[in-house]
Amino acid sequence: MSKILVTGGAGFIGSHLCKKLIERGDEVICVDNFFTGQKRNIEGLLDRKNFKLIEHDIIEPLFIDDKIDQIYNLACPASPVHYQNNPIRTVKANVLGVINILGMAKAKKCKILQASTSEVYGDPIVHPQPESYNGNVNPIGIRSCYDEGKRCAETLFFDYHRSHNLEIRVARIFNTYGPNMAVNDGRVVSNFIIQALKDEDITIHGDGKQTRSFCYVDDMVDGLIKLMESKDFTGPVNLGNPGEFSIKELADKVIEMTSSKSQIVNKELPADDPKQRQPEIQLANEKLGWEPKTDLKDGLEQTINYFREVI
Repeated sequence: MSKILVTGGAGFIGSHLCKKLIERGDEVICVDNFFTGQKRNIEGLLDRKNFKLIEHDIIEPLFIDDKIDQIYNLACPASPVHYQNNPIRTVKANVLGVINILGMAKAKKCKILQASTSEVYGDPIVHPQPESYNGNVNPIGIRSCYDEGKRCAETLFFDYHRSHNLEIRVARIFNTYGPNMAVNDGRVVSNFIIQALKDEDITIHGDGKQTRSFCYVDDMVDGLIKLMESKDFTGPVNLGNPGEFSIKELADKVIEMTSSKSQIVNKELPADDPKQRQPEIQLANEKLGWEPKTDLKDGLEQTINYFREVI
């Protein structure tokens, strides 16, 4: 049994990670400021003896007396709606917050994993995106607080690794979906499902030909745990489903699966929105023995059932 700290543990991916770690017998300390995380995501864990919740913002220093074996750092708003709501705070989470958590890992002499993002590749001109690609990122655009914040976080992780011999892991997470996504998340899967269930117009930004790759949350959590427990491998490594779909294809599939009366309406594409996004996962397969198992239809079915209950 390990004692594991999960920052952002009440968030979408974080809550699934906490549950998985608790179920296998680990002791979990969940840290969340509930800016985007939700207590209902972890309600089923609150009465477990091996689960502890600390309400805290990692922008401020965090002091924990307990011995810590591993840290998963997932504390940062991950959807454009949320990270653009307070862009300066988003940068702080990825710089000040990351410095605070890295400092804790250094003091505790424990392994630490950073939940980075495919957004470090920006609007890519290499397709699919391998880890060796340095990206095409606008440093002063409306998405920069997240894109550049996450890039800086990776820099900090590797500088701590080189300067202090800190054992790090860096995962570049591609689009992930599933239960526990927030209703106001603003990401395309949750938006489309909620609009379809309400028979509202489904809004597509741009012509819908831009592509994304969608990974079900259970597969993502499995990949994060495999990365944390890997030997002598820092990453960065792409974690995502290489299946590529256009946004229009996703909208059509959601309408079909919900038997919705929704109509598709096209709106202007936001600045710096990536035109294509697909992970190259050969490295994850070689180093971690990982690849996603859930196809889009099965994952969407479970996600749709979740949102039927929520709304």
